[in-house]
Amino acid sequence: MRKTILSIVTALAAVASTLVVLTGPAQAHGYISSPPSRQANCAQGRVANCGPIIYEPQSVEGPKGQRNCHGGLSQFAQLSDESKPWPATSVGQNVTFNWVLTARHATSTWEYFIGNTRVAVFNDGGRQPGATVSHNVNLGGFSGRQRLLAVWNIADTPMAFYSCVDLQIGGGGNPNPQPSPTPTVTPRPPSPTPTVTPPPAGGTWRTGTYYATGSTVTYGGATYRCLQAHTSLAGWEPPNVPALWARV
Repeated sequence: MRKTILSIVTALAAVASTLVVLTGPAQAHGYISSPPSRQANCAQGRVANCGPIIYEPQSVEGPKGQRNCHGGLSQFAQLSDESKPWPATSVGQNVTFNWVLTARHATSTWEYFIGNTRVAVFNDGGRQPGATVSHNVNLGGFSGRQRLLAVWNIADTPMAFYSCVDLQIGGGGNPNPQPSPTPTVTPRPPSPTPTVTPPPAGGTWRTGTYYATGSTVTYGGATYRCLQAHTSLAGWEPPNVPALWARV
């Protein structure tokens, strides 16, 4: 009888251990929200045919040491497809990269690469980050269109999260501008005063919806204002993510 009980307990412990291994890594997720990373652009519908990344932009998790945009995950291989029309954000020499973390995990380092050059590294020394993280990176020495790879290295696992951002350093998105014609000076009537349209207000918070900064929603009988543009996901209900929503 004791052997039977011991066998059952051992089997249950093995199952529990397996469940912990399977579910553990999924608790730590994050990606760059601005300047918009490739997964952010996909989730917001700015780039078409991205595959399943549109539902989970925070999940590009792969072994440390990789230098690709999809973390070595075949289901997210679209992120490394250079034939796609990835929008490039015009920036100066100093850029602040903002991460949204759907779960905070003890962190070793944050690394930023352009090509094979590591342009910045930030050492957290195993600390747990906040719900949002910002790094100011100097991109001096680079100009024109560049693909920047950001890597979030987890301290207590062999895994890292990957996020690629397309940039136009120094501004200007047209590499072959046409010469401007000689302008003809023609008097024009004064322009009408522009109408400022406020962010959309009202409506009940829903998953899979893009919310711009400043827009408001209702949830659980309360009103919330969006602090950072994002596409909503299950688990990101306004009361749960104070980095994204503030109660009005």
